[in-house]
Amino acid sequence: MPEPKVVITDMMADELAPEREALGPGIRLEALDAHREEDLAGRIEDADAVIVYQVPLSRRAIERLERCRVIVRGGVGYDKVDGAFARARGIALAYVPDYCTEEVADSALGLLLALTRGLAFANARLRAREASWSFAVAAPLRRLRGRVLGIVGLGRIGTATALRAKALGMEVAYYDPYKPLGFDKALGLRRAATLEELARESWALSLHCPLTAETRTMIDADVLSLLPGGSYLVNTARGGVVDTAAVPAAVACGQLAGVGLDVLESEPPGEDDPLIRAWRDPGHPAHHRVVLTPHSAFYSEESRRECRTKAALTCLRALAGEPIPNVVN
Repeated sequence: MPEPKVVITDMMADELAPEREALGPGIRLEALDAHREEDLAGRIEDADAVIVYQVPLSRRAIERLERCRVIVRGGVGYDKVDGAFARARGIALAYVPDYCTEEVADSALGLLLALTRGLAFANARLRAREASWSFAVAAPLRRLRGRVLGIVGLGRIGTATALRAKALGMEVAYYDPYKPLGFDKALGLRRAATLEELARESWALSLHCPLTAETRTMIDADVLSLLPGGSYLVNTARGGVVDTAAVPAAVACGQLAGVGLDVLESEPPGEDDPLIRAWRDPGHPAHHRVVLTPHSAFYSEESRRECRTKAALTCLRALAGEPIPNVVN
């Protein structure tokens, strides 16, 4: 029998030490460093397990897999893989849901503080020499204690963000129709029955839900209009959850005092994106009041190694015929 083969589709071009350590001897390991799905043709057919990061795996790519037992998405989201078709082919789709909980929650809180304490706004205006050296450069600012942070999606990261906000003295409410009753009481939070109810009471809104048909563009112009005037929006979940075309107008009219986005629907964004045009325009309010980071909320050296190790261990369990953790299809 040939040695089992694990293929890493993309984002890995180093010595693969975490994967080799996790898999041990007797398993072939190959990193393709692909940049698009088309690069996988003729290179994944004989894989017994596949680890994928950013390159999509559509039906066309999955059809090529002749003996694969598991596809592991090295990350929290798995919307880029056709899980339903993989299931029809008898291939499990798993993911790594817990490797960056601390990092994303810290990043969400960091964006929130950068916005609500005027840090990004003051820095940008001073650098552009648009304001004098005075506390009033970012006025008016409001005290965080007692303000309501709304959390959309109370999973691992949403919960970690909620606890961090509570430590700052904020009141935390959340909307998550799939969360069993009682989590609000256990964590000292307030549960909203609908997204609209949450929006109306949230001084700041932080998104932590997956991208599904139900959540796509759920934060649109109508929802933004329900937020109190001068509120804040933070998204470290998935870009498609927000209709970003509605953001520039919400900032321009003062409905949103600041927006922090780590994710966009199209990454990297095109220059014709309405949000990017406003963000780059010195004359638009979004120029200073929108903070963008390049889908980096997950990142630390520790979180990357943890993700790689856990993805490899999931493959190892599948190859050994053991129960596979975190299967989503």
